[in-house]
Amino acid sequence: MSETTAPVAHAASAASLAPASAAAGSRGRGARISLGALQIVLGLFFALASALPKLVAQSTAVESFDKLGWGSTGMYIIGVLELAGGIALLIPILSSVAAVALSALMVGAFIVNVTALHGPYAATPLILILPLALIAWARRGHNAELVRLVRGRA
Repeated sequence: MSETTAPVAHAASAASLAPASAAAGSRGRGARISLGALQIVLGLFFALASALPKLVAQSTAVESFDKLGWGSTGMYIIGVLELAGGIALLIPILSSVAAVALSALMVGAFIVNVTALHGPYAATPLILILPLALIAWARRGHNAELVRLVRGRA
């Protein structure tokens, strides 16, 4: 290949890559937006739909925790953990850690549902683990930043 045709060939190959990289960028942007929306929905779910009934001692929550023998103390502790996890899902630097912690809480909820309550809602915690695991994996880059921040203050 002569020196005069080399830049033309290089420019043509670079031009053919431009649409592919633009499409990948828009897919990446769409994925980030979708993930952010998922975090908001899950954060609101845990804070409002799951924690709030426990924290205001709604009768169905009280019954469930009394049936377990955990009483109001257990109900309030679980409610506070869910509220904290829901809020932390909305804070970028905490989102991965919050998703892991809420996943662990959901494993416990599944075990309790199957063994003690024999309830029809045993699948709900398992269903919630899937998007939480996705958030934990996708936002794992924030963990190093969080560790740096914590070590800087220690």
